[in-house]
Amino acid sequence: MNKAELVTAMADQAGLSKKDTEKALKAFTDVVAGELKKGGKVQLVGFGTFEVSKRAAREGRNPQSGAVMKIPASTVPKFKAGKALKDSLN
Repeated sequence: MNKAELVTAMADQAGLSKKDTEKALKAFTDVVAGELKKGGKVQLVGFGTFEVSKRAAREGRNPQSGAVMKIPASTVPKFKAGKALKDSLN
């Protein structure tokens, strides 16, 4: 499902216009991204938690040449599914 299909499905289920649904989806993603940039987390009970994970600097290898290269430390987003979401899939 891509973004346009998601917007259409959400609009149909909520009874909203696609334009309003797209604004709501954009606002949601902006708020989540903003909170993660601050190092916080967004917890939606029953759905899951968006949080930030830190990766330490490490050494890797170039797959073409086999040369050792340094991979810098980074901060990455992480999503952990909630129990209700997991249960709904099984």
